[in-house]
Amino acid sequence: MSERIGFVGVGRMGSNMARRLKEQGYTVSAVYDVNTAAAQALAQELGCESPTELKQVTKLSDIIITVVTDDAAMKKIFGGGLLSRSKGKLFINCATVSPEIHVKVEEKAEKAGSQALEACMASSITQAREGSLYLMCGGKPEVFDRAKPVLEKLSASLRYVGGAGQAAQVKALVNMIMNINTAGLAEGLGLGAALGLDLAMLREVFSQTGANSRVLQTDGEDMQNRDHSCFFSAAHAAKDSGIALKLAKGQGLNLPLATATKKQYDKMVSEGLGELDKSGIAELTFKGRHLHK
Repeated sequence: MSERIGFVGVGRMGSNMARRLKEQGYTVSAVYDVNTAAAQALAQELGCESPTELKQVTKLSDIIITVVTDDAAMKKIFGGGLLSRSKGKLFINCATVSPEIHVKVEEKAEKAGSQALEACMASSITQAREGSLYLMCGGKPEVFDRAKPVLEKLSASLRYVGGAGQAAQVKALVNMIMNINTAGLAEGLGLGAALGLDLAMLREVFSQTGANSRVLQTDGEDMQNRDHSCFFSAAHAAKDSGIALKLAKGQGLNLPLATATKKQYDKMVSEGLGELDKSGIAELTFKGRHLHK
């Protein structure tokens, strides 16, 4: 593989994507993170550079994959040197951020003579490591075609959605519905526990009826066992529900379930539970737990 890959943002997702591409024969040339210790450790593991300046990541790479936390982080990296001397480079942006951010990044990249593509992820850490992500992409078709060989090594399913911002819109809806389902499941199991029902039995019944969902498979047992090891944090759930609600406001829509769900995740953050997995929302509903002691 002749193209050199740089990473900006090597937390739980970015680091495992970098490991995956290294194993697939790509040259991972540079990794950068605001957590410099994490970047340096990963660089040592992968045998690459860990620059302290964003422009160095771009200089050392042909393709730069960004996996940052939010709108502010995206604005900071693309206004902080990442586009310096970037002519001919390709930026693949995987963070869940507001659609308008992806549109602006594409515009800035084109002005700099480079290309940008959003590749929104609907998967978690295990899939990042295994190369089985579900990726939704937005941008110009020719840019998607250029990025496709790399993205195919990271994904089990790769979908081109449309122009810049459109994949981010779809991702916002995916996470909005996932968050609503998670909150609903926590309430169902919490009420079942309060009624003295066997929760293993209840989860089995849910799985065979209209109460079934992907969240039941991934989070149901964890809610029961209070195992909230973080794959997708409550803080990120709150942030992503907020993106969807902002889109709804722009269309004049009232979304009461999404609003109530965001309030629950905001409460987790304010109660110091924001770094728990999203399944930790059960701590707000089960008797005898965080808010019911």
